[in-house]
Amino acid sequence: MKEEENGISEDIQLFIDKFEPAKYKLMEYGIEVRGIKDIHRSLAEAAAIIERLGLKVSISHDAGMLSYGAFEVRNN
Repeated sequence: MKEEENGISEDIQLFIDKFEPAKYKLMEYGIEVRGIKDIHRSLAEAAAIIERLGLKVSISHDAGMLSYGAFEVRNN
């Protein structure tokens, strides 16, 4: 997995470019996308982008993240 100068993998950067999140936090294993109002639609859209582009990332989400409208996109 290649990383760019800012420490983000190419797949994560491509996801950011295509999904265009308003807010995200860089984590050591990927990013946390925050401030999502319609979490179900956003999760489906994120999964479609990942599948369409063949990115080597996965989505992680739990009940705690629901309270602040977030999900994680992790490097595989």
